[in-house]
Amino acid sequence: MGLLDKLLNPNAVGGTKLTAYHGTTPNPNPLTTKSSKLHADGDQPGYSLNGSFKNQVTADYTEYNDGYNNALPQPSQLDLNGKSPSKYLDNPPG
Repeated sequence: MGLLDKLLNPNAVGGTKLTAYHGTTPNPNPLTTKSSKLHADGDQPGYSLNGSFKNQVTADYTEYNDGYNNALPQPSQLDLNGKSPSKYLDNPPG
């Protein structure tokens, strides 16, 4: 039985249960796509900055299948109220 057969037939003799996807490619987690609201939604701050879109981000976060029950980290406490930080070249050390 080859590796692919073991993945595709987990219940067969010699098969493996070490993958949840049985030899298929899983869909990407929504937090890894451009539509993710983890960090931003267009020009609006996302969950990681101020907690926006918490329900959507929590639902997407729970889709990770890594064998652990991971808690969603709290949003940053370093938000600049939507303002961009000053650039180094605009404010070099004196």
